[in-house]
Amino acid sequence: MLHDDSKPSLLNPFLFFLYLFSILYDGIIRLRNQMYDLGLFKTKKLGCKIISIGNITVGGTGKTPTVIMLANMLKERGYQPVVLSRGYGGKNKNPVNVISDGNNILMSASVAGDEPTLIAKSAKDVPVITGPKRYLTGRYAMDHLGADLLILDDAFQHRSLFRDIDIVLLDSERPFGNGFLLPRGSLREPAKALKRANIIVLTGIDREEEKRTIDIDFPPTPIFGGYHRPKGLIKGNKNDIYPLEYMEGKKVCAFAGIAKPESFRETIETLGAKVVAFTTFPDHHRYTTDNLEEIKKSSSNSSAEITVTTEKDGIKLIDFPEFFRDIFQLRIEMEIINHHSKFEDIIMSKLLI
Repeated sequence: MLHDDSKPSLLNPFLFFLYLFSILYDGIIRLRNQMYDLGLFKTKKLGCKIISIGNITVGGTGKTPTVIMLANMLKERGYQPVVLSRGYGGKNKNPVNVISDGNNILMSASVAGDEPTLIAKSAKDVPVITGPKRYLTGRYAMDHLGADLLILDDAFQHRSLFRDIDIVLLDSERPFGNGFLLPRGSLREPAKALKRANIIVLTGIDREEEKRTIDIDFPPTPIFGGYHRPKGLIKGNKNDIYPLEYMEGKKVCAFAGIAKPESFRETIETLGAKVVAFTTFPDHHRYTTDNLEEIKKSSSNSSAEITVTTEKDGIKLIDFPEFFRDIFQLRIEMEIINHHSKFEDIIMSKLLI
């Protein structure tokens, strides 16, 4: 199910320019992968099990909620997992940054990055570390935090560190974007890279929807459907949980700074609310007082009854307590539909090898 744009026209010099660079990028990526496949680029190993969560496109496919789901699952199964993230958007550039030691969150979202902080908040008793070199942060997790299993967030392309399981997430609507590599499209590497995947999860699938197929030539790989399931509303900094039914019939002012904000809007509407105002910001956006005034004005002008944002955005708004206390955050969890037990069994069996 490949969505492909038409060939770039010479009448559009900008698209043709991007197309040429995507060809160059494609060559570099293919050469790099070949070097790893031939063993000319070395892959380091750590003395514990490693699972990677990643994708082959830029943009949101649900990696963060999948990491949280997996971390909680493995903790319940008796492992001592630690999540390793690059810490995109964080200010702290130290080689090793302990965002959470498993008991306490030690850094704010502005320092650590929004996604690592959200993982630290939502993955129960699971430490979270950021740093650019996964081997270094992994070594620290083993030596200082007792890790016997590492979960690599957004690491499918990070081939310098060996992993036991590669889980790749694809957007069920546009698994390969427009079919082009960066910068002409959103592909990080060619679709054939899925041959390295041990598990594929098509995200954004409705609960009752049948798993979609992918028209691509790669060896049989277990494919599961992933559903972003709304779990509840969190009010302000008290973490008071409201049922989803609270939104039904209400006029909502919504805002989000995520990769696919429209999906957030659609989720709110499926819960029976009427979105009367909707403001979007870039992914990983750092909010300012001007942004908050814009949101409050939009809410007032639209006669909204409540203001709702994502939990990921809420993490970044803690520094604005007066605004934060009055807004709701929609909590979303990743759920493997139809075959969750098989998904877990495949993971556990590969960890025992």
